[in-house]
Amino acid sequence: MNYPHPLLEGVIELAALAGEAILPFWRAGVEVATKADESPVTAADLAAHKVIVEGLRALAPDIPVLSEEDADIAQAERSQWARWWLVDPLDGTKEFIAGSEEFTVNIALIEAGRVVFGVVGMPVAGHCWFGGQGLGAWRADAGQAPRPIAVRQRQPAGEPFTVVASRRHSSEQQERLLAGLAERVGELKLSNIGSSLKFCLVAEGAADCYPRLAPTSQWDTAAAQGVLEGAGGLVLTLAGEPFSYPPRESLLNEFFLALPAGVAWQAELIALSGAARTAR
Repeated sequence: MNYPHPLLEGVIELAALAGEAILPFWRAGVEVATKADESPVTAADLAAHKVIVEGLRALAPDIPVLSEEDADIAQAERSQWARWWLVDPLDGTKEFIAGSEEFTVNIALIEAGRVVFGVVGMPVAGHCWFGGQGLGAWRADAGQAPRPIAVRQRQPAGEPFTVVASRRHSSEQQERLLAGLAERVGELKLSNIGSSLKFCLVAEGAADCYPRLAPTSQWDTAAAQGVLEGAGGLVLTLAGEPFSYPPRESLLNEFFLALPAGVAWQAELIALSGAARTAR
């Protein structure tokens, strides 16, 4: 295919190479260490990080890299970056440790705080999603040509409204939002899945929305946001503003809503999420 950005093909190849570096550790009793924030890290995370960082520096030496495994970069330095790579070498480390297939490799190009494009690889299954706002979005399965993907504007007739949820992370606020949403639209189908795959379900039209009223970090979301935006979706703050990645001191995200652009229920979802956040 003709890739819509000059760096995209190289990044897709790097995501695949990082997946190859991860797989020897999968279900192999890998040793787990704990980082300062109590999150787990394994040799697989570090192996993928090395592959990606070396590859990105070879691909575009002038673009700095912010990776989950090398995030101790002062905000004063990051604030000078016009564009940068935002990387999670292995998103879903807890899923990986548990032996699940639901972990991903995530690489995004950020410019002025907005996602230019993102690549999400699923090493075990051999899937890759990629795209960006104004570029389009695709899913490539092992041995097959990439095919375009797009969000859905309404759920299929007779099917319930499908909400993507985290298998491991929720909050009281998120549970209140789901309860309020069920009151408005009727029965909800909860699609529980790990890592950045949650965005990809919305991007390829397998789910209606992904509300997140629980903590995430910038590297958890940027690549998959690019895919969703390329597929005709939006990621918004709970105030309804575009979700961005400014070089602020904290690398934690605001809460967000991921959904198709232009749906009739967007304003209601924003209102419900705001009420869920402030309710006591």
